[in-house]
Amino acid sequence: MGYRVAVIGATGNVGREMLNILDSRAFPADEVVALASARSIGREVSMGEDRTLKVKDLASFDFKGIDIALSSPGAKVSAVHSPRAAAAGCVVIDNTSQFRMDPDVPLVVAEVNPQALSGYRKKNIVANPNCSTMQMVVALKPLHARWRIKRVVVATYQSVSGAGKDAMDELFEQTRAIYVNDPVKPERFTKQIAFNVIPHIDVFLDDGATKEEWKMSVETRKILDPDIAVHATCVRVPVFIGHSEAVNIEFASPIDENEAREELRKAPGVVVVDHRADGGYVTPVEVAGEDAVYVSRIRRDPTVKNGLSLWCVGDNLRKGAALNTVQIAELLARDHLKKK
Repeated sequence: MGYRVAVIGATGNVGREMLNILDSRAFPADEVVALASARSIGREVSMGEDRTLKVKDLASFDFKGIDIALSSPGAKVSAVHSPRAAAAGCVVIDNTSQFRMDPDVPLVVAEVNPQALSGYRKKNIVANPNCSTMQMVVALKPLHARWRIKRVVVATYQSVSGAGKDAMDELFEQTRAIYVNDPVKPERFTKQIAFNVIPHIDVFLDDGATKEEWKMSVETRKILDPDIAVHATCVRVPVFIGHSEAVNIEFASPIDENEAREELRKAPGVVVVDHRADGGYVTPVEVAGEDAVYVSRIRRDPTVKNGLSLWCVGDNLRKGAALNTVQIAELLARDHLKKK
């Protein structure tokens, strides 16, 4: 007997990816329901190569009898409908920022802290981390387990797909406009994104950090270790898919870069491509559609005691969002829900 699954926000970038990953990983679902806002009712969305689903109205949908909901409709919508689904007995795996820092909601990365799922029944909601946090902690986990991380300084290079389909369209339209000498008008972003970089993601906070930078700090501590200090600078770059991060790490004990490389090679969800030659590293273009977090440029930092630097890249729509959501559903199905 399989599960009944709902995908909330099925017409968005992440929702469409969730549907395809459910299909490609053969999740044991007897039924999958695609949900979105009223304006998308009746629209068809693909689930794999051979299946389409007609979108139903999220606002009027009755979640009774649905086992698992994979949710990525935006935080404000999730604030209304994720608790509604949870109250009907459905376990919601929420990809928005709405519940991540709720102490009664587990914040889970499948390869990093699956044990946190044991607390999911408190609210019947499990939170998916921010995409930039997600790929970083996958790379940090095996290093922290052996050498204990004290401090992380990270600069991100985040693709426009992290801001949604409209942001991807804006990069395309601005690029086209520049080539044909049309005026460029920023709409989704605060400045021109084509042929530019913008050191501003989400709103500014009182201390000068942006909310995206704050998320990386607090989420890393909740997932990995509350004693890790994290300082982030988050930058939007003119790339369609794939987030990159330059990560500098200070450890509590001496670390050897070759041993670090081997620990990363053994880690689940990590692929190491680290050759000290032209092209011996991974870039966002190469990871689009890939599940793993790719790590390159592993090297000792001689300016700080027990320091290491590395470069990590991941598909933000897959591992940064949709894939981890499905992996959490798989863990729930295997270890917690267990249909008879």
